[in-house]
Amino acid sequence: MIFNDELKDIVTYEGGKPIELVVREFGIEPKNVIKLASNENPNGVSPKVVEVVKNSAHLMSQYPDDSMYRLKNGLSKRFEVDTKNIIIGAGSDQVIEFAIRAKANRQKGILTAGVTFAMYEIYAKQIGAKVFKTPSNTHNLEEFYDIYQKNKDKISIIFLCLPNNPLGESLQTKEVYKFIREVDANTLIVIDGAYNEYASFKDKDYAINVKDLINTFSNVLYLGTFSKAYGLGGMRVGYGISNKFIIENLYKLRPPFNITTLSLEAAVEALKDKEFVKFSIQQNFSQMKKYENFAQRNKINFINSYTNFITLLFEEKFNSKEIANILLKKGIIVRDLTSYGLNAIRVTIGKPEQNDKFLEVFRSVL
Repeated sequence: MIFNDELKDIVTYEGGKPIELVVREFGIEPKNVIKLASNENPNGVSPKVVEVVKNSAHLMSQYPDDSMYRLKNGLSKRFEVDTKNIIIGAGSDQVIEFAIRAKANRQKGILTAGVTFAMYEIYAKQIGAKVFKTPSNTHNLEEFYDIYQKNKDKISIIFLCLPNNPLGESLQTKEVYKFIREVDANTLIVIDGAYNEYASFKDKDYAINVKDLINTFSNVLYLGTFSKAYGLGGMRVGYGISNKFIIENLYKLRPPFNITTLSLEAAVEALKDKEFVKFSIQQNFSQMKKYENFAQRNKINFINSYTNFITLLFEEKFNSKEIANILLKKGIIVRDLTSYGLNAIRVTIGKPEQNDKFLEVFRSVL
């Protein structure tokens, strides 16, 4: 059977290994497996959300409200924007796909950091669009600008993942604004803010004010998600915020009922529980100190993280694939970054007891 040529050059995205895999392969009890690979909220989800989903179970047989009025209304109040400025996706991944299908093609590609969220490249290659990448792994705006200027007629979208997944670095907002002003107004700039709640807490200079962003620039699409700070990774709810013209065009690509009835109920309630989100983010950064201190004591380099994970760089000291496999056999799942061309692992910040256990085992592995 012959498939489209575009598929030949696409590497399938691999998510973090599930707990079930470790249980099956190594015979470890599920309660003894620690998953620190997928940047999920270690505190789970707000108890209020759990209660709402339980009470909404009878709605499972019904299609969701396709206008998503209550969720859009909640996001409208949260970001002080009109509901017409918002589109909901099955995770922010789906909104990325909408943007690429709406703007990129065989003649007009995308520009990203050297190492960033893999789905930008995958969605672009699905439609035959060329992918331009900076030489640096992290976001170097001088390199972005240089590549853009040399290929302006070949680039239709610029992706800025702030903070960046899978590395964790970010950019100050004033730097981002300066860069956007230097880009042609017909080039779509996507600010992927999946971890913006964490960056905003850590340093206000890195916080993206969504209302100001879309009011200042006509060519910017902001992405957010409920998968990280809100703990709804399994519910798959994301959103895009931009001016009405951009949102109207993205809507032409949105399938009906693209998130589930229970996902919608969960997201509406999750948005209300600000205390749960605040607690999760505070705990994240207090626990991250353990990793930073450990790395410094053991002379391991790491990237200063504005997210809920930390990237440990091994250079020539150790082999990340080996370390990840040894940890896996001991019931600890981390993300090996070999597939990104890096000798590094990414570790999600877990609960205090999970972090202590990881560092104890990690020390013995080293």
